[in-house]
Amino acid sequence: MTDVKELIITIVQPLVTYPDDIKVTVHETERFHEYDLHVNHEDIGRIIGKQGRVAQAIRTIVYSVKVPGNKRVRLNIIE
Repeated sequence: MTDVKELIITIVQPLVTYPDDIKVTVHETERFHEYDLHVNHEDIGRIIGKQGRVAQAIRTIVYSVKVPGNKRVRLNIIE
């Protein structure tokens, strides 16, 4: 699961002004491996993008990663 976490950080780092404030937490539910992405408040707009296009592109890449078991990956962007 750390591979997905590193993937998220690698994708997000060049997009933000404050890369040191990036934090990814992981927790599991019945159906998902949920990754919560926390960035600096000023960088939220850069991560979401116009009409959510950047966030959707990040999610498309992350969701394509195969994880063991029947669970799926979910990325939550936390303000």
